Amino acid sequence: MALKRPTVNGYRGPVHVGVDLGTAYTTLFILDETYQPLVGAYRYAEVVRDGLVVDFAGATKLLRELKQDVESRLGFELTSAATTFPPGVPQVEVRATRYVVESAGMECTGVVDEPSAANAVLQVENGAVVDIGGGTTGIAIIRKGQVIYTADEATGGVHFTLVLAGAHHISFEEAEALKLNPETQGRLFPIVLPVMEKVATIIARHIAGYPVEMLYLVGGTSAFKGIDEVISSVTGVRTFVPTNPLFVTPLGVAKVN
Repeated sequence: MALKRPTVNGYRGPVHVGVDLGTAYTTLFILDETYQPLVGAYRYAEVVRDGLVVDFAGATKLLRELKQDVESRLGFELTSAATTFPPGVPQVEVRATRYVVESAGMECTGVVDEPSAANAVLQVENGAVVDIGGGTTGIAIIRKGQVIYTADEATGGVHFTLVLAGAHHISFEEAEALKLNPETQGRLFPIVLPVMEKVATIIARHIAGYPVEMLYLVGGTSAFKGIDEVISSVTGVRTFVPTNPLFVTPLGVAKVN
């Protein structure tokens, strides 16, 4: 799926490229030399599970296709990109994300944990950035603009979808479509509430002992209406969701390339 501008009119300057290999969505974002969004693409794919690359060939093929898509609109080749990883995963998995980028035909210029990448956009000085993705919830506690603690645990949007599929006796794909539709989220809320509360409990456990006064939610799951109120209620911390939370992390990682 294309993001924002379908074509780019004549831009030939330097670009900054970010790749986010998510459990649900793989995203490729391109920024211009002033770090303004130029073009991007994303697609649902089951090539990553709980933050780990489980289908290397599929991930490489998908990223290569997204790369060709945006190159056709840019009019030139992308040669390098930075990418993300969930905090706390083994180094072998961090290397796996790098290898996917390289196998798709780009030099990997950096790997950044997801919440820290998001903070490149949010510019939080004191607080915690929480990346609620498809498979995991990643947390970065920030003090004076520096990340002082990171953690990541399984539980995210895929778990919402599984609960909905079981409750309604429908396929995973049908449940995913229901979950993403803002018009159906109100009636689905009671069904996914226990999963939201689990996410909130994960956050509360990891921020305990730190003077966190604000939580900033990113990742596609953060777009589910009402999740910020649940997390705030459980953690006792004010909670904020930016516009289009799915794209905050890939925009941020592009800034390090």
